[in-house]
Order: sequence, then C-alpha cells, then structure tokens
Amino acid sequence: MEKMTLAEIVQAVEGSFGYPADIEITSVSTDTRTIKPNSVFVALKGANFDGHDYGAKACELGAEAVIAERAIEGAKCIVVDSTERALLTLAAYYRRKFDIPLVGITGSVGKTTTKDMIALVVSKKYNTLKTEGNHNNEIGLPLTLFNLSSETQAAVIEMGMSHFGEISRLSMCCEPTVAVITNIGHSHIENLGSQQGILKAKMEILDGAQYMAPLILSMDDKLLSHIEAHHGREIIFYSIKKKTADVYAADIKADENGSSFTIHYKDGSIPARVNCPGEHNVKNALAAFCVGRVLDIAPELIAEAIGEFKPQGIRQNIRQARGMTFIVDCYNAAPDSIKAALSTLSQSSCGEGGRRVAVLSDMLELGKHSRTLHKLAGEYVAASSADLLYCCGTEAKFYVDGALKKGMPEENCRWFESKADMTAALKAELHEGDTVLFKASRGMKLEEVVNALE
Repeated sequence: MEKMTLAEIVQAVEGSFGYPADIEITSVSTDTRTIKPNSVFVALKGANFDGHDYGAKACELGAEAVIAERAIEGAKCIVVDSTERALLTLAAYYRRKFDIPLVGITGSVGKTTTKDMIALVVSKKYNTLKTEGNHNNEIGLPLTLFNLSSETQAAVIEMGMSHFGEISRLSMCCEPTVAVITNIGHSHIENLGSQQGILKAKMEILDGAQYMAPLILSMDDKLLSHIEAHHGREIIFYSIKKKTADVYAADIKADENGSSFTIHYKDGSIPARVNCPGEHNVKNALAAFCVGRVLDIAPELIAEAIGEFKPQGIRQNIRQARGMTFIVDCYNAAPDSIKAALSTLSQSSCGEGGRRVAVLSDMLELGKHSRTLHKLAGEYVAASSADLLYCCGTEAKFYVDGALKKGMPEENCRWFESKADMTAALKAELHEGDTVLFKASRGMKLEEVVNALE
C-alpha cells in the first residue's frame, strides 16, 4: 500500500476524528493478527463477532486509529455510520489513485479459474495484482485493492455475490476498465429467484465500470448470448460452438491432461493448449484470450500464458492415490459446475479394469429449486461417461432420481445418509485403475471423504 495521511482517510470516509491527523498510514486491516505500525483498523461487525471489541487491542499493536461506529475506550476512533461501507469507500478512494487497467470478473461458475488464467495472460505484459483465493466479497475485495502500489501496472479482480446489490457495490469500489461474465448458472438462486434474477445481479458489474469498458461474454450461455450493447459499449463474445463469435475455438482435441485447440479471432488464428481437462476450461481460456487482446497483448504470449495454467487447491485438483486417480473439486457446486466436472471425468482415462465414478454430495443455497436442480444434475451424471454414482446428503438422493430417469442402471447408483457410510462403501468398492470425481458444495466438506480414502 502507498502512504496516505490519516487526515486523507478521515475525509475519504466522511468520519469524525478529534485528534491530530497528520500521520502517515501504510496499511489497512480488519484483523488484529495483521496489524502493523502506522495502520488503520476497521472494526467490522459480523453474525458472530464485533470488531469494536478489538479496537483497543489494535491500537496497542500499532494501529494509529480505528474506523468504528462508536467510541471505543483506549482507541482513537474515526467514527462513521457504517464500518462496512467505510471500508468500501476508502478502497474506492485508494483505487482511483491508480490509472491502470483493471479487469473485473464475475459469473456463476468458473470465475476463480478464469481469474487465474486472465492474471497469467495480463502478467505477460504488466506487473499484475490479482484477487488471491476467494477474497471476492465486500471485505476481501477492498483489502485486495489496498495491495495496489506504484509498481502495479494492472489488476485482475474477482467479484462474488449471493444477493442483489453486492456486485454493484464491488464494481463501484474497483471501477473495472474491462468486465467479464463467465456464465449464468443456478448458484444463489434461493436468494435471486430465477436465472433472470441471477443475470440481473451479474450485470451489476457495469455499475462501476468505466463508460466505455468492454464487456466480455460467453456466446454459449443462453442468457448472456442475448445481451446487446448500449450507449456504444463494446461487447466481445467468445464460444466453443459458434463461429459467429468474435473469438472461438475450433479443432478441439481433448485428452486426459487437457485440450488442444485453435483460437480464431479477428486478425487470424493461433494454436493453444490448456493443461487441465474439461471443455469449460477451453471456455475460460477463450475469456482470457479476449482480455489479452483488449489489453493489446500479443496472441503468442496469450497462448503461452494459457498453457502455463494449473488449477490449485480443491478446485479440480487431480492426484493419484493407491493406483487410482482422484479428481477433487470440493469448493462449490451447482448443476453447471457438476456438468463441467463430469466433462473432466469423461476426458480422464482409467487404468486396466478401471471405472469412472462420480461421488457427489449436496448442492447448497438452491432453496425451493433444490429438488429439481439435484435431479437435473443427476441427469447430467447419466449422460456422462460415469459408470457409478455414489452420493450422500439430504438432497443428494435426488441425484439418483435424475440418473435413473435418464437410464442409468439402478445397481450403479447408491445413496447414503452420511459421509461415514459412503466412505465405508467406497473403501470396499473402489480399486486400482478407477478414476473418481469428488464434487459438492464447500459446506458439505466432501474432501473429508477424499482424505479417508487416500
């Protein structure tokens, strides 16, 4: 973070402060464990904590002031109406100090993978800051922006949401110069009512975008494909199916380690490869290519960056265990992401006598649509190359209903009430040569099953 004066911060958040304010501030924190000298602590409130309880401690550790909603004994407080709003406001003020390209990314599925691919592409030309992990909410995003410095030449920022208005606030905070929406799925449909509602929420990314910021969309998404340009804003479409798109992939050749393909664009074509399986990763690569071209990065450098991408953590992490291949994708789940994960499973080879096994648990936050969408995901299982379906969880029984509806043999579909029961059955069933996909919402902690099987 570049230096700001305390007086500057007080003015930016429109707070009241009754102390000398000609002090230089070099960091902003919401966690006393990260407090440094010459910092400001923001006392946020959550369902199970209140940062105001730690204001005095923050000052003891070196904070020069606390942004708070009330006075705190033992702390110098900048008093504001809302500390959460103040954090966004201060980050927005700080972001405007930097005249740099900033790519904003949102979508129902694949935004983190796409963000990482885009960051690799942008880094080929610019010193690039990116959102780390899933710090894509109204706390993580502003804290990411405070990492901008005089050495930063571009930023790639992910935006997540679960309710209307959240993407709007994040967009107005970071002011994208390029906007990307990966797709419109079913995540958070419990809060947003319908896919049309999800589309409306995702389009809020334009609320803070620069007036002429290009909007990059998938033409393969049935809702995004109908978006039309307004007020002269450029829309750039990418596709793996439609040659009418501005950027499209052709001659896709998939193998167990990824996909090779040719990217066609306005000025020509170029061969490319993404080293992770699933056609959805080809789409993510095309989105990254579009961003690269907008930022005038050479196609050869873009293709090179795409080839360097590797998934991280529990997002489609492929590893070997006792002669079996495990595809671990336990970070989130919705019908669209399950379909994408099944594509990865289908592309993956098995050893001699091996089978493809889909191990699923509940998709969360689907509300009244939950039963229908679990059945839909079950239909995707039956339509894939999966030989066996193992699932556990309250709603997971409906995966089986969907799979049976589409003709998957009943003896190949098993549902369990608990992870422990399913783990015991998998230990007895799985053998060398099998390729196993593990997919569920983060809250189901399906990685515990993976750990027990390894």
